Amino acid sequence: MAAARSEFLEMVLDQVEPLGRVSARRFFGGHGLYCEGDFFAFVFDDVLYLKADDLTRPEFEDWSPGQFTYRKLGKEQGISYYEAPLDALEDADELCVWARKAVDAMRRSKAPKPRKTRKTPSTKKRS
Repeated sequence: MAAARSEFLEMVLDQVEPLGRVSARRFFGGHGLYCEGDFFAFVFDDVLYLKADDLTRPEFEDWSPGQFTYRKLGKEQGISYYEAPLDALEDADELCVWARKAVDAMRRSKAPKPRKTRKTPSTKKRS
């Protein structure tokens, strides 16, 4: 059975509207949130999880109630999504700040990685 849109999801969408074109699509029993096509968050069981990366992970670890985890082969696994800080859910401006961090983290993860240059022998003639 597909996940129905909840009041919580609608509230989140209203609060992050200043980010740009934000939409929600069904996602593994919840809803994925997209900002102008970039997947940056999801809502599962009326909890908002935001994307983190190496740059933002320390902030999320300090302010978030916790990381999204699931069980695989009897072990707890975590992914780079953290619960939105509780204070942010009560303040639309604050939620937009955290959501922007998640959008930026997603976009950084999609950016092409710099290519490693190989050192080649010098072609300079010796005199």
